[in-house]
Amino acid sequence: MQPSMQELIRRRKRAGFVGRRDELAVYRRNFDIPVDDERHRFVFRVYGNAGVGKTFLVRELEQAALERGALTAYTDESVDGVPETMAAISAGFARQGRTLKALDKILATYRQRRHEAEAGLGAGPGAGPSAGSVVAAQAGLAGMSLVPGVGPLVGTLDPVQLAQSAERLRATLSARLGRPEDVQLVLEPLRVLTPVFVEELGRVAAQVPWLAVFFDTYERTGAFLDDWLRDLVTTDRYGGLPANTVLTLSGQGRPDPLRWPAAADYAADLPLEPFTEDEARQLLATQGVLEEDVVRDVLRLSGRLPVLVSTLAGSRPATPDAIGDPSATAVERFLKWEPDPVRRSAALEGALPRRLDEDVFRAAVTGDAAGLFDWLRSLPFVRDQGGRIKYHDVVRAPMHRLQRTASPQRWRAGHERLAAWYARERAAAEGAAGRRWRDEAWREPRLEELYHRLCADPAGAFAEVLRDGIEACRQGTVTARRWARVIAEAGEDGNREALRKWGAVCLSALEAEQRHCVDVLGMMLARPELTDEDRVAVHIARAWGHFRSDAFDESLADYRRALTLDASSADAHHGRAVVHRAVGDHAAALADLARLEELEPGQARAPRERGETLRRAGRYEEAVAELGRALALDPGDALTLGSRGQAHAQLGDPARALEDFDRALLIDPDYGWALVRRAHVRGLVRDTVGALADLDRAEGLSPSWAWVLGERGDVYRFAGRYEEAVAAYGRALALDPGYAWALGSRAVALAELGRTTEALSDLDRAITLVPGYVWAYQQRARLHRLAGRDQEAQADLTRATEAATAQGIPRGPVPPEGVGSG
Repeated sequence: MQPSMQELIRRRKRAGFVGRRDELAVYRRNFDIPVDDERHRFVFRVYGNAGVGKTFLVRELEQAALERGALTAYTDESVDGVPETMAAISAGFARQGRTLKALDKILATYRQRRHEAEAGLGAGPGAGPSAGSVVAAQAGLAGMSLVPGVGPLVGTLDPVQLAQSAERLRATLSARLGRPEDVQLVLEPLRVLTPVFVEELGRVAAQVPWLAVFFDTYERTGAFLDDWLRDLVTTDRYGGLPANTVLTLSGQGRPDPLRWPAAADYAADLPLEPFTEDEARQLLATQGVLEEDVVRDVLRLSGRLPVLVSTLAGSRPATPDAIGDPSATAVERFLKWEPDPVRRSAALEGALPRRLDEDVFRAAVTGDAAGLFDWLRSLPFVRDQGGRIKYHDVVRAPMHRLQRTASPQRWRAGHERLAAWYARERAAAEGAAGRRWRDEAWREPRLEELYHRLCADPAGAFAEVLRDGIEACRQGTVTARRWARVIAEAGEDGNREALRKWGAVCLSALEAEQRHCVDVLGMMLARPELTDEDRVAVHIARAWGHFRSDAFDESLADYRRALTLDASSADAHHGRAVVHRAVGDHAAALADLARLEELEPGQARAPRERGETLRRAGRYEEAVAELGRALALDPGDALTLGSRGQAHAQLGDPARALEDFDRALLIDPDYGWALVRRAHVRGLVRDTVGALADLDRAEGLSPSWAWVLGERGDVYRFAGRYEEAVAAYGRALALDPGYAWALGSRAVALAELGRTTEALSDLDRAITLVPGYVWAYQQRARLHRLAGRDQEAQADLTRATEAATAQGIPRGPVPPEGVGSG
C-alpha cells in the first residue's frame, strides 16, 4: 500500500533525528531486560525546559516501542481529565487494531450518565443541583456501606443519623440518576472506570509483547493524572497492571521524589538539556549549514534549543546576515528567509488559533490558503496532535508578540475573524435541540470563540466569559479547567496580566477536584461585571458544588441567597427542595415544590419531585398518585416510571411494580437500576429465571457493581439456593468489603445452611460498620435464640428497638429498598 503523505513526512523527520541517542538507547535496551529483572524499568520520566525536544524524543521512543512489537498510545494536553485520558489510550490502541470494548462501553455510559446528572431534572442552564449531586450529598451524609460503592463508614456522624440516612439514600437512588451504579459512576468515576481499564489492559497485554503508553506535556496534565498514575503503578487499589507495560511521562518539571516513593526501583529519569555543541552542529550539517560563521551565529542565537536550531537550519542560511539581527526573534528570522509573502503571512496568521486543522487555517488566513496547510504542517516547529497541528510554544509565543506589537489592529481583526468563525460552528452544533455546555460538539467551538474574543477585546468580552464560566463550573472541574485555561492563555498571548493572573488562580483552585468548583464560583461573586441575575446563577451553581462536597448548610445558604435576590427563581426552589429532601426535611422540600409548581404550572418537574419526595417519606400511596400525575405530563420519562415502580413494590404490589419497570425498560433498555429493581421484585415472586436474566443484563452493563452481585445473592436466597447465594454475596464483598447489606444477607443464607458461627460473624461485622443496623440486630437476636442464648437475644432485640425508635422506622420487616432484605 502506498504510504500517506503524513507517514512520509514522519519518516523524513525520523531519518533526520539528531541527538538524544543516549536516551533512546536506554529506552530501547529496557525491552531486552526481562520484567522480573531488577534492572527493568516500568516508568520513564522525560523532563526539561520548553524547546529542548521532549515531544520529538517521546515520538522517537514511541517509534522504538513499535519496532519492538509494542501496542502504543500517546496523550498530551488535549485531555483534561482521567476519563478522557483512558478514552485517548483506548482510541490509540484501536487505531492499531486492539479495541478495549468493555472500557469503551463503560466510558460511553459514564459520559451519558454524567450529562444526565449535569443537566439536572430537565432544567435549563441555571438549574439547581442535579440528581447526581443529590446522591453525592446523601452518600456523604450516610457515609456508610449499606449501598455498594459508598465504602466503609467514615467521619464522626451520629450512628442514629447514619441509620436514618440509609433508607433515604436507598430512596434517592430511584430519582433521576438514582441508580446505584450510575450514582457511583458519576461521583467516583476513577473507582469504577479504572478497574475496567486495568482489566482491559491485561487482556490486550496478553496478546502483544509490550504495552507502551506516553503521557506528554505532563506539566499541564499532571495536576489530574499524577495521583492516578502513581496509584496505578505503586498500589493495588485498581488491580494489577500487566508487567509488560512501560509508561513514559514527559513534562517540564523535575519529578518530585516525594510524590513517587522509591522511584529508583522502577523508574528511569531522562533529563533533557539543550543540544550539546556537537549535536547542534550535526543537525546543522544534515541541513547543509556548514559555513563556520553561520554555524557559530546559529548556535549563539538559538541557545542550542533543538526546536530553534531546527527552525534556523531549515532555511539553510548561507551567510550570518541571512540569520538576521540577534535581537530579533527566531520567528522573525524564519519569516525573513521565506521569500513568498503569502507563506509568510499564512505562517503568522496560522499562529493565532490555539490548534489548527485545515478548516480553522482557512478561517485564520486572509488570502488564498490553497495548498498552504500541507506546507505549514511540514515545518519543524509544527507537530501533529490527534489529527490537528499545533505550533511549538517556543515559536508560537513570539509569533503572537510580533503580530500584536507590529499591527495591533491586524492582530485584533484576526482574532475577531476567528471568533466569528467559531461562533458559526457553535451555532451549527447547537441546532434545534439547544445543546450547550454538556455537549462537546458545542463546547469546543464555544471555548475557542471565547479565547479569540478575549484576545481581541479583553475588557468587552470578560463579562460574557464570566457568565459562561458559571455553567462551565456546573459541568464539573474538567470543563471548568478548560474554561479557566482559555482565560489564562488569552492573558498570556494578549499580554494582559490581569487575565493571566485570574486564569492562573482559577486553575490553581480547580486542582482541588473534591471542592467541585465552589472556590472559583466564590471568586466570581466578587467580580463587578456580574449582574444580579448572574449572581443568582452563581449562587445556584455554588449551592450544587457545596452539595457535592457534602456541605449541606452551605448549600442551603446559597439557595437562600439566590432566593433573596430573586424570590421567583424556579431553579433555586427546585434545588433547595432537593437538598431538604436529601437531609430528610420532607416538609420543607414539599413546601419548595409547591412554590415551584406555582412558578412553572403544567410542567412535569414539580410533580415528579413531589412524588419522589413522598416516596422517600414513606407515603407510598401519595407518591404513586403524584408520580402518575408527572407521567401524564411526561409519559416518556423512564426514570419517573422507575420511581413509581419502586413505590408500588414498597406498597407490596409486585404486579404494578413490574408493569412500571417493564415500561421504563422499553423506553431505556440500558436502565440498569430498573433492571436490578425488577430482578428483586421477580425474585420475591419466585420468578428466578426472569430475575437472573435481568441481573445478567445489568452485570453486562456494569460489570464492577457490587450491588448487582448482592441482588443476585438475594434471588438465589429467595429461591432456596443458599450455596449459590453465599457465593454471590462473597463476590459482592470482594468488590466492596464494606458492603454491610451483603454481609447481613449472607448471614441469613449461611444460617439456612447451618453455618451459624459464620453467620454471626457476618452480622457482627455488619453492625460494626453500621451501628444502627436494625435488621442485623433482629437477625442476630434470632440466631442467638435458636442457639439457646436468650440473654444475648434479648439484648439484641433491645438494641434493635432503641435504634428503630430513634430512627422513627417500623420495627417490622424492612422494605426491599431498606437496610436488609429479610
